[in-house]
Amino acid sequence: MKNYIIQKNPFVVPTNDGKLIEEHFGNATTGDSHISIAHMIAPPGWSEPFQTPEFDEYTYIISGQKQFIIGEETLILKAGQSIKIFKNTRIQYSNPFNEPCEYIAVCSPAFSMDAVNRED
Repeated sequence: MKNYIIQKNPFVVPTNDGKLIEEHFGNATTGDSHISIAHMIAPPGWSEPFQTPEFDEYTYIISGQKQFIIGEETLILKAGQSIKIFKNTRIQYSNPFNEPCEYIAVCSPAFSMDAVNRED
């Protein structure tokens, strides 16, 4: 048995909002509930509902910009910047800009729909 895994076929999460989500490691790809790592591209005008995840989420912006509404504060991260959002924090993610935003998201424990707690 090898002491490593090379991911050549990430799981592409089906979406209906134009966002590309490629999970390289995590629940959907490897069954690992401890951590998930995903490559994402959010199209211009994309947004998600507010959510209060039961996991820490780290985001590293590769290109473009991404908006974060955390409580009463609005932050905009640009290429080369990163952020850690602590679990049980109410947040909304969006890309209200005119260019795609490419980024890497790492969740610990791993992302799951049961733990993201999106608002209706």
